[in-house]
This record gives sequence, C-alpha cells and structure tokens, in this order.
Amino acid sequence: MPNNSVLLSMKHITKSFPGVKALDDVSLDVKPHEIHALVGENGAGKSTLMKVLSGVYPYGNYDGDIFFEGKHCKFSSIRQSEHAGIVIIHQELALSPYLSIAENMFIGDERAKFNIINWDRTREDAVKYMKRIGLHENPNTPVNKLGVGKQQMVEIAKALAKHAKLLILDEPTSALNEKDSEHLLEILKELRDKDNISSVLISHKLNEVAAVADSITILRDGKTIETLDVERTQDTPVSISEERIIKGMVGREITDMFPKRNTTIGDILFEVKDWTVQNPDNPERNKLDGVNITVRAGEVVGLAGLVGAGRTEFAMSVFGRAYGENITGQTFIEGKEVDISSIPKAIANGIAYVPEDRKELGLVMIQNVKENTTIAKLKKIANLTVINEHEENVVAEEYCKRLNTKTPSILQKTGNLSGGNQQKVVLSKWLFTDPKVLILDEPTRGIDVGTKHEIYTIINSLAKQGYACILISSEMPEIIGMSDRIYVMSEGKITAELSGKTATQEDIMRNILNN
Repeated sequence: MPNNSVLLSMKHITKSFPGVKALDDVSLDVKPHEIHALVGENGAGKSTLMKVLSGVYPYGNYDGDIFFEGKHCKFSSIRQSEHAGIVIIHQELALSPYLSIAENMFIGDERAKFNIINWDRTREDAVKYMKRIGLHENPNTPVNKLGVGKQQMVEIAKALAKHAKLLILDEPTSALNEKDSEHLLEILKELRDKDNISSVLISHKLNEVAAVADSITILRDGKTIETLDVERTQDTPVSISEERIIKGMVGREITDMFPKRNTTIGDILFEVKDWTVQNPDNPERNKLDGVNITVRAGEVVGLAGLVGAGRTEFAMSVFGRAYGENITGQTFIEGKEVDISSIPKAIANGIAYVPEDRKELGLVMIQNVKENTTIAKLKKIANLTVINEHEENVVAEEYCKRLNTKTPSILQKTGNLSGGNQQKVVLSKWLFTDPKVLILDEPTRGIDVGTKHEIYTIINSLAKQGYACILISSEMPEIIGMSDRIYVMSEGKITAELSGKTATQEDIMRNILNN
C-alpha cells in the first residue's frame, strides 16, 4: 500500500513495445509540495513513464500500479488523469497559435451554458490564473504574438485552470533563453511554496535540476537507478553536483565535459564582409547590420548572444538566403567570392547548415535514416535520375557507424529515434554534401549529457579534418568550452571578438549588454 506522505507512487511499472522493453520495473515516488526531477539519457524511459502516468498509455497496456493521493488509479485517457489533478505540459507546446490566450486556456473546458460561451467569464477566469504566475498580458492576445517563454507560461496557467495538483513538465526550458528559464523555475518554486503544487521536472539542463529540485530520480535503460534527496542550507544551496547526476545517468564519470581538441588552425577558409539583412516582417529595420566574421580551417568559432540577437538569422541568410530581404555583403571561401544566393548554390559552394529545429527544418521525420542521410545531395548516388540503392545503403551504414548513430536499421523511421540520434542523422546528411563550412545552430538542444559529449567529440573531429565550424549556442559554458574564438552578437551587430581560451561568461554578458 502507498505511504500517506507520498502524493504520487508509481510501483513496478513495466512497459514493452515490439522488440523493446521501454520500462523495466520502474518505481517513482513524489512527495507533496516538492519539485521532483526526472533525468536520464535520451531513450532512458522518462517520457514513456510520464505517458503511462497521464493515461496516454492506458491502464492494461503496462504492468504495475499507480497511486495518487492514496487512491489506486487506472487511467484510460488524459482527461481522466487531468480530472484527478495530474497535468502534463509537453516539450512541443499544445497551443493553437491563432487563438487568444483565453481561448487556448479553456479549449475543451469552455465557460459555457447551453452551448453558448460566456466570453466575459472566459476572460475573467483567464486573468485570474494568469495573475497567479505573473503573466500580465491581455487575455485577448493571440498566442502567436507571444514569445516562447510567455507561451510556456500560458501552458502553466492552463494547467492551473484545470486545478492541477501535480504538474509534469517535459523539457520546459529547452527553447528558452537564460532569463526566461530562470523565471519559469521561479514560478515552479512559487507554486510549490504558495499553492502546494508539486512538479515533476524532466530536463537535460542539469544545472537547473541541481538548483531547484528537492529530489532527483535517475533512469537508465528503462530502469530506476536511484533517487537522490537534495538537502539545501543557506551555506550549501546546491548539495548535489552535476557530476554526481551524470555518473548515475551514464554509468560512468565524464571527467571532461568539453573534450580537448588538438588541432592545427590553418588559413582563413570562410569570410563574410559587411553582411546586412533587412527584417522581412519590418522593412524599416535591419535584422543584421554590417556583420563581419572570419573562420579558419580547423577552427570552431562561437556566436554568442541573447535570443533575438540575430545569430540564427545570420546563419540562415548565409545559407542560401533562407532568411531576410535586400541582403547585401560578400562571402568568400578560400579567398574566392562565392554566390550563395540560393540554397543549392550555398551547398554547391560547400556551406552546410544544421538548423536549430531539427524536427521542422532538419529532417523528414516520416522518412527513414537512409533517405534522410542522402536527401541533400542525391546526385552523388544517382545515375542521372536513377538512385543506386546499393550505394545509398552503403553510405547510410557508413555514416551511422562513423557517428555512432543508434538505430535498429537504416530503414528505421527517423521520427522514432531519440533526439540525440536524430541530431546525428542531421549531421550525417550535411557531411554527405562534402561541405567546407559547417554552421551548427544549437546542436545539443534537447539532448542528454552523454550524447552531448558525443556531439562535442564529433565537432572536434570535424575541426581536426579541416572544416570551418561556426557554433551557435545559448549555453555559455558550451560556447566557451568548445570555441577557439567567440563573436558576441547584440541587436544584429558584432559587439566583440574574444578568445575562447580566456573568455568568461561575464565578458560575454558585458559585451552583449553594453552594445
């Protein structure tokens, strides 16, 4: 029987799919009034466990028992788990972009009588729950007019309107900047302390986990490894180190998170001069204004800046003018000016772009690993218009081996792979195009710490082979740990150039804010 001091108790949960045991005798206890972190590598079973809890995988499709507030739960749908007070907020936000905040908050739970919606009550109730989390927008504002941070707050307000007693947040800060992430975590602490609402926080950002969690459960290969209780005092605000969590997640210590790179840096391979790009949504403003950068062969150059600084817009505009209007400036590869006015021309001249959103822009999720690997340069494996399937198989197998992509087969649908392995397929796709310049936009976003280390090792290997690498990241330790040089961007301009060996987070922030 469950302990009365436990809000949620999941006992001996086992869930299998054809040929795979996703959860193997997993147990999880969440106490009242706590933030409980759930961590593990991609594929460890975190999301599967939460889908079992929320009724996505209904009772009878798994073995084991769930107790919530002392009651044995047999949820057959999300609606049933929400009715009990368990609300899950997924990584991909479930908001309708063209509806207002208020409309989004009460979809499926309309403030209506005799099938007629009471709009005054809808707006009043929306404002009541929005105020509880410090969201002061007009409830009539369309959701697509909000930034990602405020959209995340709308999801939390929506959960409160469902009278949530336990919030489950799956990678809630993965797409947020540092300021919005800190604000979101403060909201979770306030809900715990003022409203007695517990949370299960799934996150790959271990610094955030160590900073806010009261307990940390580690999953590995579908099994519960351990649960750590975090003790905080005024003198020791964080009692469990990231290294301690990593050891439980991967089964070994990662002594150097950013592996050392012994590379001979060559001559300037890629240069962009006076790059100016007009904002397509506001023709009166430039999104990029006179940007100048150089990257040498074998060098990793970081682009640091806050969200909205223009880093992704720079990458996309350089990659075949995929973003922006009235673009002016010059691009040079190995000293020769090149035409990159379209994506095919950019690829032909040796530029590759690994986008921030791998699911929307990097991969065709319904296609298999083989097809995604070769799609950007099919002519390499084709005789006129006929694809050589044998050669395509050989190429896909080679890149899976080279990048250690974990997949049952090259015929596996890419959407079924973990985030880290999807990212390796994106890298394979662009390496197959024989690039000289590789632009990596948030390459480790939403990836577990073990796979991050693998991605860093791959980047180092590419630099050693003479590629010119541009790394865009919102994680300053990553930028500093991986870059030979760092350009700081703010409001579409380069505000500083720093050495990766001596740069500090304070240096970067100073040059961002003093623009």
